[in-house]
Amino acid sequence: MKKIIVWFRKDLRLHDNAALWEAAQQGIIIPVFIWSEEEEREYARSEAARWWLHHSLKALEEKLKSHGLTLILRRGSSFEQLTLICNQAEADAVFFGERYEPSISRRDGVITKNLLLYVSEVRSFSSSLLFPPGDLLNQKNDPYKVFTSFWKRTMRESVNRPLPIPENMVPYDEAIPSLQVEGLGLLSENTWYEKFHTYWEPGEEGAITRWQQFVDEGLSRYVVDRDIPSAHSVSLLSPHLAWGDISVRSVWHSAKRLHNEETEEFNGTSIEAFLRQLIWREFAYHQLIHFPKMLHEPLREKFKGFPWLAAHEELAKWQKGLTGYPLVDAGMRELWETGAIHNRVRMVVASFLVKHLLVSWVEGSEWFQETLADFDAASNAMGWQWVAGSGIDAAPYFRIFNPIIQSQKFDAEGLYIRKWIPELTEIPSKYIHEPWKAPVDVLLEAGVVLGETYPLPIIDHSLARGRALEAYAQVKNNV
Repeated sequence: MKKIIVWFRKDLRLHDNAALWEAAQQGIIIPVFIWSEEEEREYARSEAARWWLHHSLKALEEKLKSHGLTLILRRGSSFEQLTLICNQAEADAVFFGERYEPSISRRDGVITKNLLLYVSEVRSFSSSLLFPPGDLLNQKNDPYKVFTSFWKRTMRESVNRPLPIPENMVPYDEAIPSLQVEGLGLLSENTWYEKFHTYWEPGEEGAITRWQQFVDEGLSRYVVDRDIPSAHSVSLLSPHLAWGDISVRSVWHSAKRLHNEETEEFNGTSIEAFLRQLIWREFAYHQLIHFPKMLHEPLREKFKGFPWLAAHEELAKWQKGLTGYPLVDAGMRELWETGAIHNRVRMVVASFLVKHLLVSWVEGSEWFQETLADFDAASNAMGWQWVAGSGIDAAPYFRIFNPIIQSQKFDAEGLYIRKWIPELTEIPSKYIHEPWKAPVDVLLEAGVVLGETYPLPIIDHSLARGRALEAYAQVKNNV
């Protein structure tokens, strides 16, 4: 039988894994994962994402073992390790799932060409996106630059059905040298992320459980509660999707099935709102494929001259959740504690950094890269460029989120704020969004000393708004 290396990457699952499925139809399976820190430019710096990867790999290892397969783990150059394994196993083919980060995509092209000196067949498969990458173009045969148009187009397209877990997978039964997961060196000496265990279960089973919980408890009210950070009505699937613990096609078809079987519990509007989020993720990869510079450079040329400030002290206070604006601080503390941040609050904290503090979106992007368990290069870059106004489909420059109004609107009783900022627990709801306006006796009774137990605002909102509009007008008028 043909001996096939299945090279796992960001598809750490058995269901709807096209490379694994195809290998199972043709011969003996040799599962492999390689961590190459020097090649993983985006992910090597993300301690939170590497924590997730470490534990997702352990889950994958056990899942494969239950099917009689042994996961081979290696560290170093991907090409060198693949050629070593090809020689050691006398492999006939290498199958793998495609990735779209620019440097990885270029590297994969070189690897594919050179591996053919060692094996007779090298095949890649697209199973991490809903649609074949680069296929969706507008009537002018150009990439879509507006999300609404992209969304409407996707609604006219069909998504391939997910593949099941292959039955009767044939394992390679000879020993091949392998590291333990710990030997990959994914976990840093600074174990600030160990608390993530309280909130997450990385891996395929954890992802499926999370999806079912969302279907049972959150999907029916998603369109109503998705912007309420204390409502627990979002899917929390993003880190599972980022590492491929769960197939986006499986999630899509599962949601579409509920949509087609619309009941009193599952209304179409709520499910459609959720599907739009999956397409938003798709749009990020669509942009990355066509505009690879988006990871580090503004897509709008005028923004190369934006008058960003080198506000190091303000950046540090933002990172630590010490800006004096409760909703912003709650979001940044949630991020540090859990490796995730509610989507509505994510936009608010990003807007605060780039528009209130005039700190470059690149600084924010890099902090999210380090601390997000759901870090995804495409989604992260697109989100920051959208907020900054420098993306191809960006928020208008004059849209400056008012953190006070956002707080009053989406966390009216301060439930989210109290959860993540315990020093404000006793502040009445009337003042929790603007504690600096609370009377002295109210602050004393709540045990709050502004400037000591909780900071005063690091900048006045009106002043910040005026300064931002002036900076954006400067960019707008650039020739």
